[in-house]
Amino acid sequence: IITLSDLECDYINARSCCSKLNKWVVPEVIGHAVVTVLMLISLHWFIFLLNLPVATWNIYRYIMVPSGNMGVFDPTEIHNRGQLKSHMKEAMIKLGFHLLCFFMYLYRLVSKLV
Repeated sequence: IITLSDLECDYINARSCCSKLNKWVVPEVIGHAVVTVLMLISLHWFIFLLNLPVATWNIYRYIMVPSGNMGVFDPTEIHNRGQLKSHMKEAMIKLGFHLLCFFMYLYRLVSKLV
């Protein structure tokens, strides 16, 4: 979110912003897929069903990168067609999702200990 807002305010250029963001796309996809599979294996159905759409979206977004682009975030297209706003909105939604998951996991941890 901070990197995208820096790009929006012209504190950094599009190429450095996209290279910073693209470096974290693959670890995010792998991490979220692993968490989703672990929830399936441990039979936490509600949390698995909550994580499945987000993991599917991350994988879809990674697979559908057009050939010739630098990655999910492309410096030549990030200012076109309102992509910066959509990336910003997606980052805010993911932030809310991860905060929700954090508190759910914390609640499950505390309820198991008590």
